[in-house]
Amino acid sequence: MIWSATLKGLISSAALLGIYFSIVTLLSGWEFAVSQLLRYWYWLGALTAGFGVQVGLFSYLRARHRARVSAGTVAAAGTTSGAAMLSCCAHYLANILPIIGISGISAFVGQYQTEIFGVGVLANLIGIGYLVRKIRKQ
Repeated sequence: MIWSATLKGLISSAALLGIYFSIVTLLSGWEFAVSQLLRYWYWLGALTAGFGVQVGLFSYLRARHRARVSAGTVAAAGTTSGAAMLSCCAHYLANILPIIGISGISAFVGQYQTEIFGVGVLANLIGIGYLVRKIRKQ
């Protein structure tokens, strides 16, 4: 049971990082994606690890069949993690966003990129805390 949950968490972390890396590569190229990974490795690592831990904990709880934990908790924190990771490159869309009329979003994301990462990590910690409390109650 624990090995299965751990594997699911690791796969989820890798999938989130893969999706992020794919999107950044498509938007800005391979070199830029690598430079962003090297520049923000600590944020990206924390976000992907936190997401993987949540998926692993959630899988463990589901496997025990005693608790009914809302899938929304994991989904919300995962969405926050993904959004924070994508903010890493979103401000580079400033050249095409004015065409669609949303350049203000690009400027906001670029200016508050680190804070957005912080919110994502905080959401991960809250989700992990919630799931750990559920496990301890059993």
